[in-house]
Amino acid sequence: MSTLSQFRSFTQRLPQTDLMPTLFIGHGSPMNGIENNEFSQSWAELAKNIPVPKAVLVVSAHWYTHGTFVTAMDFPSTIHDFGGFPQALFDVQYPAPGDAKLAAEIPGLVNAANIGLDHDWGLDHGTWTVVKHMYPDANIPVLQLSIDYTKSPEQHYEIAKEIYALRKKGVLVLGSGNMVHNLRMLSWEMINGGGYDWANEMNDKFKNLIANGDHKPLIDYRNLGADAMLAIPTPEHYLPLIYTLGMKKDSEEVSFFNDKAVGGSLTMTSVLVG
Repeated sequence: MSTLSQFRSFTQRLPQTDLMPTLFIGHGSPMNGIENNEFSQSWAELAKNIPVPKAVLVVSAHWYTHGTFVTAMDFPSTIHDFGGFPQALFDVQYPAPGDAKLAAEIPGLVNAANIGLDHDWGLDHGTWTVVKHMYPDANIPVLQLSIDYTKSPEQHYEIAKEIYALRKKGVLVLGSGNMVHNLRMLSWEMINGGGYDWANEMNDKFKNLIANGDHKPLIDYRNLGADAMLAIPTPEHYLPLIYTLGMKKDSEEVSFFNDKAVGGSLTMTSVLVG
């Protein structure tokens, strides 16, 4: 699904529920933060068709830490954690508040990890380039949960199952990464659309497993073969998907949007649960 009209048709079918949905967003290039394109338009449209959250908690590929942390400041800074882009991107500020009280509650929800409170990080581009389109008024508290690089995918899945409780409290939990993410093989000739065969095949395999609720092969992705290693040469952009899947209940529906490859070796495919 790539056009805005298709996406609007899709969001009009979303059910009404007291349980906040959860999302995996393929965030792609930092330039999506300032461009008005099919991806940024879909993020804005999606926000109009789901309940307004009390807060947003983002599991971003770009906060990869030793240990698990949640941002706990009242006013997180906007982090420009990239280089080589136009000055206009570095000039962006997204002044959403944090929620120190909510942050302090999260460690008590989770037994699978010791979650520390962080007062130094802020909102990296895995968060603000997406959320600024969803909530441009910056009036909803935004927090981040880091990805502990010492933990296995199974352990991340277990953490996600416990933070599911936040969905009952009106919190939108959003994983931000990319299912297929191999920057070393990126083709600028294909940057406006198109994927290598292996990228398309792995993206389809991931989608089929997600649609069938078959999470174990996705958790054990290293056993999916050589193409999986091309799709996921490093795990940080893939693990946010594991968080989204861990927060899904068996009875919940799954939908895909922005199902498109760009640059040959990167997919923007995103997942809505609920």
